[in-house]
Amino acid sequence: MSWETVIGLEVHVQLGTRSKMFCGCSASFGDAPNTNVCPVCLGLPGALPVPNEQAIRLATRAALALGCTVHERSIFARKNYFYPDLPKGYQISQFDQPLSTGGRFAVESAERGPIEVTIERLHIEEDAGKSLHDRIPGKTAVDLNRAGVPLAEIVSGPDLRSPAEARVYLTTLRQLLVYAGVSECSMEKGSLRVDANVSVRPTGQRALGTKTEIKNLNSFANVERALEAERARQQALLEGGGTVAQVSLTFSAVTGQVKPMRSKEESHDYRYFPDPDLPPLVLSRDWIEDARAGLPELPAAKRARLVVQFGLTAYDAGVLTSDRGIADYFEAVTAAGADPKSAANWIMGEGMVGFNETGRFAVVPPGLAGLIALVADGIVSHQAAKKVYAEMAVSGGAPRDVAARLGLVQVRDEAALAGWVDEVIAAHPREVERFRAGEIKLLGFLTGQVMKRSQGKADPKGVQPVLQRRLEAK
Repeated sequence: MSWETVIGLEVHVQLGTRSKMFCGCSASFGDAPNTNVCPVCLGLPGALPVPNEQAIRLATRAALALGCTVHERSIFARKNYFYPDLPKGYQISQFDQPLSTGGRFAVESAERGPIEVTIERLHIEEDAGKSLHDRIPGKTAVDLNRAGVPLAEIVSGPDLRSPAEARVYLTTLRQLLVYAGVSECSMEKGSLRVDANVSVRPTGQRALGTKTEIKNLNSFANVERALEAERARQQALLEGGGTVAQVSLTFSAVTGQVKPMRSKEESHDYRYFPDPDLPPLVLSRDWIEDARAGLPELPAAKRARLVVQFGLTAYDAGVLTSDRGIADYFEAVTAAGADPKSAANWIMGEGMVGFNETGRFAVVPPGLAGLIALVADGIVSHQAAKKVYAEMAVSGGAPRDVAARLGLVQVRDEAALAGWVDEVIAAHPREVERFRAGEIKLLGFLTGQVMKRSQGKADPKGVQPVLQRRLEAK
């Protein structure tokens, strides 16, 4: 029997605020355990929460970027459960009246081409603390620094059909959220976490199968691996005559296997009710439209514009817009006068080496534009320009000055070119005779020898005419 996989993802994104969702404690990462806490995020008696306006603004921006309808009225609710890292015994979240619903998000599936993934809802909530199982032998420690950190939970519809599609969706979603300035979306720092819901059904069946949920996946690669493992597990169960139980699972990156944690909760298990300490969140239509107007150009629109405005291929535009910093740098280089295609080639070549290592471009945009102009004008060769670029990346300086200091400015003086040509003709008499006998292709070989003898300093456009005249002279 053939099976169809159905996947929906719940993505928890830490909103890029300095302070927590309902108090003034720092939301920074990596501080000493239990130092960023107060009576509010610890849930001490009498402490009252106050919503963080910037977190609401960023969540609204994310919702609008995803095409969601932002509701003018939403409700904060208490999600009740008991776990050591949840000091209040409940999490402030949103339930039946979330901030936003009904979005759509386009991704490119390798299997199905362009697809649209529905965004069922984006709501605001606070994070729990963190249980640490490796600090004290035989015990679990609890760090409550994350308790109360603001999150946006983004819930997709059951629209993904393979683990690979899930990974593409997450990559594209992360790119959009970073562009929108909502979050840095660092899985290493825990500012983006994924829960994956997956079920299988016979191909052609419309009814959904029983879904399981894989919790707290910490990399896009592990999301894909975990979904592949769970898909295979469910298929084997069903083909063996068994049934799939609705459970929450954990994934081991070491073994590549999933294992049950507990039975999967339903919404009624959390006993949601409106938080009595927080009034309804009311946003005016003008406030929402101001947030929409403040959105930057998003990746899909930027890709399309780069193709039209600069004549780039779709592939080049995709690479250049993969990160907002890369796209901004490209546009700054072209604004400084560089040919767009040459700028794209340099950025995707030499530039990306440094960017991938440090997250920044070492050569300022006017410097790269000036270097591209030197190559176009024949002042330095392309190979020599790479050496100039490497030196500029370390020491800075104007490209022409650096080229001169390194002795890489191409020589155009005909007397100097003739000297190198005569040396090559004298060193390769057999090739010269064969050329004169009609092997015209040897002109390229002899030109290369002149360039080699000049250590790349000779202007190749000037070498061939001099060489040809010398070879034709008997």
